[in-house]
Amino acid sequence: MVKETEKDIDFTLIRAVQNGDMVAFNQLVDRYKDRLMNVIGRMLSSAEEAQDIVQETFVRVYQHRQSFNFQHCFSTWIYTIALNLARNELRKRKKFKFFDITEMKGSETEFAVEMKLPSRLPQALNAAIKELPKKYRVAFLLRDIQELPYEEVAKMLGVPLGTVKSRVNRARMMLREKLQPKLEGYDALSKSALLPVGLL
Repeated sequence: MVKETEKDIDFTLIRAVQNGDMVAFNQLVDRYKDRLMNVIGRMLSSAEEAQDIVQETFVRVYQHRQSFNFQHCFSTWIYTIALNLARNELRKRKKFKFFDITEMKGSETEFAVEMKLPSRLPQALNAAIKELPKKYRVAFLLRDIQELPYEEVAKMLGVPLGTVKSRVNRARMMLREKLQPKLEGYDALSKSALLPVGLL
């Protein structure tokens, strides 16, 4: 028996939603609410605002459920909706803030590494990410924090694949330049890794 892929599960659920199945819709919400909060929460200045954006995203998904194109990934579609809503909010406020990196969710392994780091390093990393130009920040968050495929990020941002790779590499390089002096000599990190918490 062939195991269902994430894409297959999404397609099964969205087809059921298109047929009016609210249980399936709730399952979609459960599958994506934390993932969306993980990205949008870093783009906006408060958890409450991020929750509003994520909630509105699901409202839009339901309202436009019949227009979903099965030639595309559902995850790309829903992230694109959420990112557009977040960008609109940012345009209104003309500012771009992030949560303290110690509040970022991650795997137990990531937290284990983070806990070994000097207490001031998370603030330094947070400040460095905050200083990245907007287009580099968004690409970096989606690829290296959310760990989405380059191809999916390219579709979400509406730019060529090469542009995404260039932006992510540029963001990494700028973060290295800012953080390398602080990271040198820290035993918790290997010499080959210049960023903590699996960011590279």
